[in-house]
Amino acid sequence: MSTSVIVLGLLIAGIVAFFIGSWRASASTRTSKTRPHSRPGYHGGYLAIWTALPALLVTLAWGGAEFSIVRALVGADLPQNVRDLSDAEQSLVTSRISSVARGLPRLSAEELKLVERARYGFAPLADAQRVLQERGVVLGSAPEPYVITAAYDQARYTNISRWLATGLAAALAALGFGYAFSRINPNLRARNAVERVILGSFIVASMVAILTTAGIVLSMLFEAIHFFRYVPPFDYLFGTVWDPRFSAAGQAGSEGQFGLVPLLWGTLFISAVAMFVAVPVGLLSAIYMSEYASRTVRTVAKPLLEILAGIPTIVYGLFALITFGPFVRDAGGTIGLDISATSVLTAGVVMGVMIIPFVSSLSDDIINAVPQSLRDGSYGLGATQSETIKRVVFPAALPGIVGAILLAVSRAIGETMIVVLAAGIAANLTINPFEPVTTITVKIVSQLTGDLEFNSPQTLVAFALGLTLFIITLGLNIYALYVVRKYREQYE
Repeated sequence: MSTSVIVLGLLIAGIVAFFIGSWRASASTRTSKTRPHSRPGYHGGYLAIWTALPALLVTLAWGGAEFSIVRALVGADLPQNVRDLSDAEQSLVTSRISSVARGLPRLSAEELKLVERARYGFAPLADAQRVLQERGVVLGSAPEPYVITAAYDQARYTNISRWLATGLAAALAALGFGYAFSRINPNLRARNAVERVILGSFIVASMVAILTTAGIVLSMLFEAIHFFRYVPPFDYLFGTVWDPRFSAAGQAGSEGQFGLVPLLWGTLFISAVAMFVAVPVGLLSAIYMSEYASRTVRTVAKPLLEILAGIPTIVYGLFALITFGPFVRDAGGTIGLDISATSVLTAGVVMGVMIIPFVSSLSDDIINAVPQSLRDGSYGLGATQSETIKRVVFPAALPGIVGAILLAVSRAIGETMIVVLAAGIAANLTINPFEPVTTITVKIVSQLTGDLEFNSPQTLVAFALGLTLFIITLGLNIYALYVVRKYREQYE
């Protein structure tokens, strides 16, 4: 059985154990004169935890280690000339072996027997290769003899591992069920045990985000340090020319210029244009819907405005490329302006439309959260509605509004597809909004696309760019938190 099937079986066993434990606790309570410590549901949860949790943890650990162990066993039997290949070439061989191993279960009994006989030299190897190609097990050229042998061994080792994992999970589940079932009685403190497990699960869940963030940062940091062994940090941070000079894997000519300034400027330039569109429109629409619009208008307008956030970014990019970009170019031509169809203006305006809901929806909720007593006090002093909004409601909602705007800025900085289609991929250092530029995210994608050695500066620069982008967005979030806390203390 596969790991997913084992996990599903353990979850079903845990559900069954829950009902059995609840029934057992109810039956023991009726025959006992003492008051039970825990309700039957806790006893059911206790039995379910002992039935499923130990076996589940062991199964997940086994599944995580299975690939490495099987790969090591298979790799030990490969020919010496294959083991002496480079890491990239060995990765290709491993992928080919895994492809054949995954396809072996698709063969019929006779075909599988033919492959096994060819593996030991009792049948022509060409017949086995032909069968594998006809069944779609491998793509391209016929597999080499050592590939067939290694694939057969990998399938056999994997099958043995799955059966051992199934047997171990079943044994642990049975032992856990028997142990917990024998302990169920009115005096069992099942509630304490269940709540400790639930508390532990909460801690694990809360650590997932922290560990994920730490893993992302460390992975980018180590690879960025590797990149700075090729390119000095000063040249990267203050260079004004982006010319990576791509070279195919295994070829010479890896030098290039990796100046960050054009990419950083393009990112900030497009984001600024987007915010000039999104902030006024989003903020004014939020004020209108929260302070002026009737309930009927608000019920219809707010969902329609939030639909903009659900449109895929590739659709916005196609709209900018096919419709809005040519429109801006033709409109500029009628008044004598030379505007490129792919430009900062095109990408910024379309991106601004996309992030309007981030500003409007959040600002609307924040303005509505301002206590009505503040409005009533302002009206009682003779202020008009517009004066109340400007001098009372808006200042009180300012921390949340700033947070919403900075969230929209982070969203604009991280956008890729709209920039690719609407602003191009040219790293230009220009202040003309009618010319094409590109952003950091676009270059991260382009640097990781193509036939390049993973340890080349052309590839490693993507991690330096990612780390730079992470630091920028982290700084924005820290500043937003600072603003929110500062003004919240003032108005509370």
